[in-house]
Amino acid sequence: MDAFVNGIRLFYERTGEGRPLVLLHGNGEDHTIFDEAVEVLSNRFTCYAIDSRGHGQSDEVDELHYADMASDLLAFLEELDLRDVVLCGYSDGGIVALLAAGQTERIGDLIVCGANTHPKGLKRAAYLDIQREHRQMPSIYTAVMLREPHIPASDLRAIHAQTLVVAGSRDIIRESDTRSIAGAIPGAELLILPGEDHGSYIVHSDRISQIILDFCL
Repeated sequence: MDAFVNGIRLFYERTGEGRPLVLLHGNGEDHTIFDEAVEVLSNRFTCYAIDSRGHGQSDEVDELHYADMASDLLAFLEELDLRDVVLCGYSDGGIVALLAAGQTERIGDLIVCGANTHPKGLKRAAYLDIQREHRQMPSIYTAVMLREPHIPASDLRAIHAQTLVVAGSRDIIRESDTRSIAGAIPGAELLILPGEDHGSYIVHSDRISQIILDFCL
């Protein structure tokens, strides 16, 4: 299915019945990373798995900026008139979720996985790997990770949704940044998953589905 927002076409898949659940993938990916989770979650939720601008089957763009993707998400919620939304964002999708959540009352529950507030919120080795990749083969995907985001604590304090902040114990995100996100969002819960890396509990995994169910039901 397609939604037209901010002058671009966003592709999304809608599956299931129940309260709306919006799923946002990470950098260079598409909505299919959630296929296994949607198979479980569609029994309780209407799942909206979106391809962000410049990804998957959505329109290509010349540059990527997290603020633009957050604006797309807000417009998507308005266009489909979705309310009391459960929003789950992973990696870049988590950044987008953080940026959007403080700007709308349409989000009731927020699950943020593997997000960072600043490029240096990435562990040094991960940041250097992205920097090396960008030098060898520049792309809009590596560029945005090296330059953005820059999310102040004041933006996080504006989030009023019930929030769960998640990361793996072996994540590429610094645990200090993950903890600072949870500490800044009023009433947020923190979940560090032992033994999990940045995407092992999300990408083509149904483990995130149980985390969402436990938090929201």
